[in-house]
Amino acid sequence: MQRILSVWIWLTTGLLALLWLPWLALVFVFTAPFDPGRYTVGRWFRRAAVAATALNPLWHFRTSGVRIRDPRRPYVAVANHESYADIFLLSHLPWEMKWLSKAAIFKIPVMGWMMRMAGDIAVRREERGSRAEALEVCRDRLLKRVSVMILPEGTRARGHELLPFKDGAFRLAVELGCPILPIAVAGTRHAMAKGSLLFQHAVAEARVLEPIPTEGLTLADVPALRDRVRTLIAETREALVRELKVKGSGVRGQGSGNYD
Repeated sequence: MQRILSVWIWLTTGLLALLWLPWLALVFVFTAPFDPGRYTVGRWFRRAAVAATALNPLWHFRTSGVRIRDPRRPYVAVANHESYADIFLLSHLPWEMKWLSKAAIFKIPVMGWMMRMAGDIAVRREERGSRAEALEVCRDRLLKRVSVMILPEGTRARGHELLPFKDGAFRLAVELGCPILPIAVAGTRHAMAKGSLLFQHAVAEARVLEPIPTEGLTLADVPALRDRVRTLIAETREALVRELKVKGSGVRGQGSGNYD
């Protein structure tokens, strides 16, 4: 049954992507000349992920936490990385963020084309030059008043513990005086296990935490800032895991979710 459901979900997701592509191309053509940050086309691209989640009977996602009042106030958003399902969950947040993603994903037909139109940022993590170039593109997006999303672990951990956070996102925030926006993700780890194409039942939540200002900080403060954010996300994730176990399948929220 799990294999049958997984095939069905892949088929509906693929069909949705094919139908979404011409619409996104149309939005791109009419908005890109007047929207250098590609905010509008990016928002429509994230809505495709929200629609795909709604069509998936195994996933029950919601968001919570701090409400961002000004969607064009740029943040360097950072979150822990549980699985590919994180992309679908975090797309429910009601503002646009440009994703720093593996260059290989941009080579996937349809998906990669839409990511390029949306202005997401490709990086080859094994190449130092590519990482530096990607951070320059992140600066460009932030200066155009669009937030960026960086997963500072760099990859998904197979175990429960968070991997060490890399410095790049925090250096970027300090250099531009841009606030860090921590986001804790819980419940997606087994939604799509690492190395598997099978979908599994998942009740998941992304919680937005209070932004952390970086004005007045220097590059010497980056390690302390990085470790502070990692600890905050780890503690919040543990609390979320406990809450989700209590709430079980009653936790459901398609769209922007519930905010405190």
